[in-house]
Amino acid sequence: MRTWLALPLLLLAAGAHAQSPGTAADTTADPLPSPPCSAAWNQVIDRLVVTRDGKGHGPDVGSDEWRSTVEFKLGIRGTTPVVPRGSDTWCRRVDQLVRARIATPLAATVAGSGPSFSCVKVTPDSIEALVCGDAELSALDRKLAEAYAAATKKAVNEQPPRLRAEQSGWVKGRNDCWKATDKRVCVRDAYQQRIVELQAGYWLVPSNGPVRFTCDGGANDALQVTYFQTDPPSLLAERGVSSSLMVLRRDANGTLYQGRNESMRADDGELRVAWGNGAPVMRCRRAS
Repeated sequence: MRTWLALPLLLLAAGAHAQSPGTAADTTADPLPSPPCSAAWNQVIDRLVVTRDGKGHGPDVGSDEWRSTVEFKLGIRGTTPVVPRGSDTWCRRVDQLVRARIATPLAATVAGSGPSFSCVKVTPDSIEALVCGDAELSALDRKLAEAYAAATKKAVNEQPPRLRAEQSGWVKGRNDCWKATDKRVCVRDAYQQRIVELQAGYWLVPSNGPVRFTCDGGANDALQVTYFQTDPPSLLAERGVSSSLMVLRRDANGTLYQGRNESMRADDGELRVAWGNGAPVMRCRRAS
């Protein structure tokens, strides 16, 4: 496996395969305080059921609107017999349903309603809580878990072993999104980038190539490109002993593949490639 110029130290909190540090569920303690419908219980239910959107907006915890949302999230709103919200019977019923969900943490993942990691004890207002409360981010987390699991099988004999070692780096990078102006966009982009890196880096998706190019008319300055059917599309460009993973972006001038320090644009049947920060643009044509 080659070492890529474009690979930052990112990796997934991969659910049952590799829980994120600080997000694994503690199965030895009761996660639901007693009695049901107490203020402390309400706060835990709010975190587990996730009544808020990805931006933290939602009904006041403990209000009738909040209880209605809890019913909706648990799939019991409007069911018979109708139980008055906030009554002892209602509180016990919700308590039992949430305990059943906790007892089978993979159920939410299978149903496509949560991330690959447990949301039981995530810290409120954390990046993990943002992922837990956002359907798109949860889906990306599950997709990343699948890619990581597949990559792990291919990396079993990897020397030096780096896949698992990169996990803490990815978690830290993702969680640093709390500093971003738009935290959700930052988290989404981090997931999408890492999914592409794993899928292309470990050849988990169909590819086309390699296609060989000569640059600036010199046979000694050759470029080899392999295209991957990731989402968004990506390519691995190799030049000499170095290589770069580039992901398809859109800008004012059209289609651009962008790597960590490298970029590539198709223009009139040739590639315009900048290999390195501030490097001059090379013109590359497909080798005959």
